[in-house]
Amino acid sequence: MEKHRLEAFSDGVIAVLITIMVLELKVPHGLGLAALEPLWPVFLSYVLSFVYIGIYWNNHHHMLQLTHTINGKVLWANLHLLFWLSLVPFTTGWMGENHFGQGPTILYGANLLLCAVAYTVLQACLIRHQGHDSPLARAVSGDVKGKASLLMYLLGLLAAWLVAPWAGLAFFVAVALVWLVPDPRIEKRIAQ
Repeated sequence: MEKHRLEAFSDGVIAVLITIMVLELKVPHGLGLAALEPLWPVFLSYVLSFVYIGIYWNNHHHMLQLTHTINGKVLWANLHLLFWLSLVPFTTGWMGENHFGQGPTILYGANLLLCAVAYTVLQACLIRHQGHDSPLARAVSGDVKGKASLLMYLLGLLAAWLVAPWAGLAFFVAVALVWLVPDPRIEKRIAQ
C-alpha cells in the first residue's frame, strides 16, 4: 500500500490536537498583566505539550520519508500512536488546571510513556515490513535515544510519585530537550 493517506491522516490528527490544546488557554477577564498570572500553569503545560506534539510530528515525518510502502499492521500501529497522542490535550489540560499536582503529573507522564511505546511499536512494524536491511532499519539501529527516553519516562513517573511532581516534570522536560533536534541518522539517510 502507498503511505500517502497514512501521512495525510496523521498530519490532520496532529493539527487538530494542537488546536484543541490551545483552546484550553482561556482568555482572562482583566486588563492588566496580573490577569495572566493564574494562567501560567496552563500555559507552561501547553508549551511542553506543544513541543512534544511537534517532536512526534517531526519524527513521524522523518521516519515515513524512509518508508516506501505500508501494510495493515503499520496502519494499526499508527492508529495506536495517534490514540495516545489524542489523549495529550486531556492530560495537558488536567495537569495545567491543577497546577502540576501529583496525580495529573503522573497521568501526564504515563501518557508520554505510552506515546513513546506506541512510536516504538510503529517503528518496529515499519522495519518489519520494509526489512531489516531497509534504510529506516539502518538509520535507527541501536536506538539508544529511544530506549533511554523510555527509561527516563519511567524514572520521571517514579520521581513524580515518590519525590514530587516537579521532579517528574524535570525528566519529562529532559526527554523533550533530547528530541528537539530531529534524529540526524534519519536525516543523513534521507539525504543519501
